[in-house]
Amino acid sequence: MTGLLLDAVAPVRAGRRPRVRRARLWWLLPPVVVLLGFFGYPLVLVALQSFTSKSGGLTFSVWGDVLGSAEFRDAAWQTVLLALGATAGCLLLGTFLALAVAFVPFPGARALARLVDTLPAFPSFLIALAFTFLYGSAGVFGAGGFLYSPWGVLLAEVTFYTPFVMRPALAAFGQVPAAQLEVAASLGARPGRVLRQVVLPEALPSLASGACLVLLLTMNEFGIVLFLGAKGVTTLPMLVYGKAIVTFDFPAASVVAMVDVVLSLVLYAGYRRAMSSVGSGGGGRRAAVDQA
Repeated sequence: MTGLLLDAVAPVRAGRRPRVRRARLWWLLPPVVVLLGFFGYPLVLVALQSFTSKSGGLTFSVWGDVLGSAEFRDAAWQTVLLALGATAGCLLLGTFLALAVAFVPFPGARALARLVDTLPAFPSFLIALAFTFLYGSAGVFGAGGFLYSPWGVLLAEVTFYTPFVMRPALAAFGQVPAAQLEVAASLGARPGRVLRQVVLPEALPSLASGACLVLLLTMNEFGIVLFLGAKGVTTLPMLVYGKAIVTFDFPAASVVAMVDVVLSLVLYAGYRRAMSSVGSGGGGRRAAVDQA
């Protein structure tokens, strides 16, 4: 009897599955249309514009002219240097601050952690504005031309993006089992050795994901560089702005924008790879990322 009932119900279930799948596909259609309309279509227009000459004809010479220019090479080189320098600075400073907050009890540690959570909510140009009041020619410290050099831009980016490393590091350090630290201390391991062999290996995937995120964000940083107006500092986003807004050379601006998009996608792939390594590293590491 049970077999007969199952045989009778099976066709009904089999007939319902395609309908359910079609209903799910209909629900997916609106977000896909919105995504293609607001993101895909403008991106296609930029890509087509990069193959358009100033007279309106289709040409491939724009890519050769832009990629072969010294202006583009300098902008790409400065973008990479600033992004790598800011990432290294954020990684060092964020790891140090996270270690201090997680393992060195002091008054105000919890308030500092809360402050770290709120800093990414502010626009980046506020950091540039604060630095102008501090290090500008008429600022408190009167550092003169330091603020308007690549070092000033680097310092501002490190200050703004350090929480993007510090927050996942704090979450990862909070997941380190206290028993491991106690066993290492009972065996006579010094704090430096415990840090190198116990704490940092557990937090390494989270630190890598935070560093990849900072690298991605600093490669596309625009507000800090534009607001500071550093002399001789032209990054790829600034070059897009100059080509499109200042000289109205939209094909050249589109070429630079497409190169920046490709670099961002490559960095994003690296970020996702780091995140996947965090996820495969165990439940504690996955929880650390989720808390971050």
